[in-house]
Amino acid sequence: MRFTRGSVTLLLMFFNTLILAIPLCIAALLRGLIPSRYQALCTQMSMRCAEGWIANNNRIIDTFQTLDISVAHYPELSPDEWYLVICNHQSWTDIVILQRILNKRVPMLKFFIKQTLLFVPILGICFVALDFPIMKRYDKRTLAKRPHLRGRDLETTLKSCERFKLTPVSVLNFVEGTRFSPEKQRQTKSPYQYLLKPKGGGVAMVVDSMQDDLSAILDVTMVYHDQTPSFWSFICGHPTPIRIQIDRLGIPKRTDFAESGAVKSMGKQVKQLLLDRWDKKDGVLQQQLEPN
Repeated sequence: MRFTRGSVTLLLMFFNTLILAIPLCIAALLRGLIPSRYQALCTQMSMRCAEGWIANNNRIIDTFQTLDISVAHYPELSPDEWYLVICNHQSWTDIVILQRILNKRVPMLKFFIKQTLLFVPILGICFVALDFPIMKRYDKRTLAKRPHLRGRDLETTLKSCERFKLTPVSVLNFVEGTRFSPEKQRQTKSPYQYLLKPKGGGVAMVVDSMQDDLSAILDVTMVYHDQTPSFWSFICGHPTPIRIQIDRLGIPKRTDFAESGAVKSMGKQVKQLLLDRWDKKDGVLQQQLEPN
């Protein structure tokens, strides 16, 4: 029964994606032909299509299962403002759930993707049409031979931030850099029980580049009770509770002074913000997951 439910759900989501790809392919083609001043409008149209795709996927999932997902409290949100969204990362299902709880409440979520995903049929062209930032990772051997490639990720991030200013967007960043597991927690010597150490470099670049546009940082804490589902097990039916907390945070300012009067760098401010949030987030996870 679970296998049948998952197979039908996956098949319907595939057809939903196939239908979505038609207007997105047209949008991707238009972006290469129209003047740059009209590209923001093209991006907005693509994002509206993607929001419809997310809404249809949610309907498909709800048809075949009853999810126990609850958000403790929604802060003030608007689809016409810019946000940076940070979240603990445990499964690729995180993205599906984030899209579910934030769709049309905030602008569409965009996140940095690996270049290899461009070669995935259908989805690759959708990523291009939706203006997802594309990162290419280089191994140590390649960087040793071609050291000029070291700054490519920084260059990509800055260019993406400039494009993000054209129309309201929510930039999603999993600041742990990878999905949590007890093994990774031990290997990285993380001081947290349910989290990996946060990395602030990407967040600092986004905040610094988009400071005049960002309305807030949304810190999402996602708690899977009993088990963390893979995407397949999720669409086959996930009966256990998923609890979510969303905190709205202010944007660090470039001219923030320490008590000594010295100006803090954006990187240091973001690092401290993340450390403070991760302390609180780990406490929330402990409270939710550990028996009294």
